[in-house]
Amino acid sequence: MKLIVASDHAGRRLKRAVLVHLAAKGFEVRDLGVDDSTERADYPDYARPLAEEVAAGKYDLGILVCGTGTGMAMAANKIPGARAANCTCEFLARMARAHNNANILALGERVLGEALALDIVEAFIAASFEGGRHQARLDKIGG
Repeated sequence: MKLIVASDHAGRRLKRAVLVHLAAKGFEVRDLGVDDSTERADYPDYARPLAEEVAAGKYDLGILVCGTGTGMAMAANKIPGARAANCTCEFLARMARAHNNANILALGERVLGEALALDIVEAFIAASFEGGRHQARLDKIGG
């Protein structure tokens, strides 16, 4: 599975933890930025290119991290084919994949502790889309 990860300045520490975790699990992961600088980095500048890469099929899943996860999810969802879900627990992550075929996970560094965030990442990656009635709903929103 190929993954791509990005953050703004407010999500840089959690993004680093996610990258280390995924590498330890043996995933192929691309870090799209931001580096470890505390300089302001606007979330749309990272959400858009990540969402474009995922929507184009270059990566199986994407993970975005900002302060709350909300801005990243909103920006990513502007890209056709991107289905970003801001998740704050494992159940939401599983359901985002199973029922909504989410292909991008958004996390909030200021909202989640590292251990919970990594559990959410695991749940998101492990889940799969159920299709059926859920696909019919996605078709209604163009997804």
